[in-house]
Amino acid sequence: MTEKGKYPKAHKGGKSAPPLSEEESSLFRATVGDARPLPDTGKTVFPSHRPYPAPRQTLLDERQALADSLSDHIPWELAETGEELSYLRPGMAPLTLKKLRRGHWVVQAEVDLHGLTSDEARVYLIEFLKECKKHSLRCVRVIHGKGLGSRNREPVLKKKAASWLMQRDEVLAFCQARPADGGSGAAIVLLKATAR
Repeated sequence: MTEKGKYPKAHKGGKSAPPLSEEESSLFRATVGDARPLPDTGKTVFPSHRPYPAPRQTLLDERQALADSLSDHIPWELAETGEELSYLRPGMAPLTLKKLRRGHWVVQAEVDLHGLTSDEARVYLIEFLKECKKHSLRCVRVIHGKGLGSRNREPVLKKKAASWLMQRDEVLAFCQARPADGGSGAAIVLLKATAR
């Protein structure tokens, strides 16, 4: 302070601070007490270092891509009876799989994977399931083919598609399609109901 009870002139905006009244000056002195200003050491104090901005959306996208990347490993829960593959998510009633086999639910959409490479088929299947979820579809057909055109005439996509389906949260059950719906070259898939 320059004079007793008065602030020095402020330089902000070129205006000086209004003078304090005697009452304000007394209150300020009583509050400050015997406090003394710190000595000027000549050191410059820099503000604390701000953290590097994290690319949140990129991280979210990478997490989603990781969730969408499906393994080709065939989990042990996959039931194979002869050539027929079927799956029922743990906790689901066995009656669900029986109803699915009998055609209880109407097939609302389908995706045709046969003739594609494994990588292409995986991408198509992921996108198809996303669209099904978006449109609240419950029962769909996945055509994986019978493997007649593959090396050793083995149904490569059949087992991979089954494995990929099991890894998706929205898949409750699947079974081989009835002969009229594609037989051993397709699977009928039951999806979770989505809230509207």
